[in-house]
Amino acid sequence: MEATTANLLEYLTQKTFLFRNLPAKLLAEYFPPASLTLQKLYPNRPIFMSHQPDDAIHHLYLVFAGGPVIARSAPLDRVISLIYEGGSFGEQDLPFSHAPAWTAFPTLFEPYKSTTVLKVPLDALMTAYQEVPGFQERYDEVFRLRAQFNYHLLNIGPYPPQAVAALLRAVIYQERFLGFQPLHNATLREYYDLDLPSDLISRACQLNQRTVEQVIEGMRSQKLLAPPSEDANDLIRVIDSEALKEVYGATRHKLPWWPLRK
Repeated sequence: MEATTANLLEYLTQKTFLFRNLPAKLLAEYFPPASLTLQKLYPNRPIFMSHQPDDAIHHLYLVFAGGPVIARSAPLDRVISLIYEGGSFGEQDLPFSHAPAWTAFPTLFEPYKSTTVLKVPLDALMTAYQEVPGFQERYDEVFRLRAQFNYHLLNIGPYPPQAVAALLRAVIYQERFLGFQPLHNATLREYYDLDLPSDLISRACQLNQRTVEQVIEGMRSQKLLAPPSEDANDLIRVIDSEALKEVYGATRHKLPWWPLRK
């Protein structure tokens, strides 16, 4: 979508979880286009450090284009959050909803790839939270989603296929919850397209990159994932999310296809 002020409200109502299907005319009363700011962000340049009591932020961030945006924990440099187009971040650092009770260690947010974010001003957001029907419930749901995502990451074990499957299920759950996926092919069979470079998977699962690549190859051989796309090397297409559950549960038994045998 072209980044012009005229289409920002359309973007909010059609392309985001938080504001989807809310009347554009109503949102304009709280968020006139002039109050919404687009900002281009570049990889490996911090956006902000979350959970810093003396370093407040004054906007909610929405991923307008590009991404994903990641959150990294210290000192293991582990990726603990992935936000794609239409998703939001910063809720846990704003002074309302569940955020004041949400405590965590400092976490760095940064774009993994070039990203354009839409910054929504705090004061208007807090007013909409109190006054716009249905918005409060949807905003609060984001905190539950964060907890569910972290739950999946906590279930990442040392067995490489199970670790990768846990991350895939975390992202699938998140994108389904937000209403962005699944997609459907010509026969109406559902699938999930996930922008997950092997480096990103390795940093989330604490595996070396070569092991991740072998797990992905094994999952493709088992028809859990589609063959790689020539024009989108980082794209992982999950074509059998139900069968992925078996790999996710492989904590006490081993899978016959792992380790790979050449």
